[in-house]
Amino acid sequence: MWAPDPERAFAASDLPVRSSAVLVLFGVLDHVAARTDHPAVAADLDVLLTRRSPTLGHHPGQVSFPGGGVDPGDDGPRAAALREAQEETGLDPAGVRVLGTLPPLPLPVSSNLVTPVVAWWQQPSAVAATDPAETVDVFRVPVADLVDPENRVSTVLHRHGSEYRGPAFRVGGVVVWGFTAFVLDRLLDEVGWAQPWDPARTVPAPV
Repeated sequence: MWAPDPERAFAASDLPVRSSAVLVLFGVLDHVAARTDHPAVAADLDVLLTRRSPTLGHHPGQVSFPGGGVDPGDDGPRAAALREAQEETGLDPAGVRVLGTLPPLPLPVSSNLVTPVVAWWQQPSAVAATDPAETVDVFRVPVADLVDPENRVSTVLHRHGSEYRGPAFRVGGVVVWGFTAFVLDRLLDEVGWAQPWDPARTVPAPV
């Protein structure tokens, strides 16, 4: 799952593929504990998420990780993820310790090859949506609540006569789905935190 073939993913498109990066930032972001008990996940462990502007051309209104395109002046995906996160949320990159990167994942719908950059927020700073044209909300989600099987669903998207299903999370009044949910789903599995959940429980993709 972490080694997709980008050439195959973008074979049907003649658009240029853009290199992008997102910051998967874990930390203790506030003093509100998770509602769910999990023996392996601290109740105050959170992940930082944003909500994209509904006026954007790609993925409007979706919950996402902070991030964006790798610019020529960036020193690779790590630097791009930190720069974009600072621009979108106002966080101080000096307080973020990058733990590593995951293999790039293709996002054909927007012609992006996205590198998830996993990090720990060792010195949290104040965050807020800094540019409403791109981001309308910045918030944290307790990881233990993401793990809770009661918060796990599959989203169903019908497009061009085909049906697409993917993992999703219903937490804090929002649905986390698409690319962001896929990365979280894989991470929870890989670190051994995931619990069995019912993929047959579905909701329409909120598009």
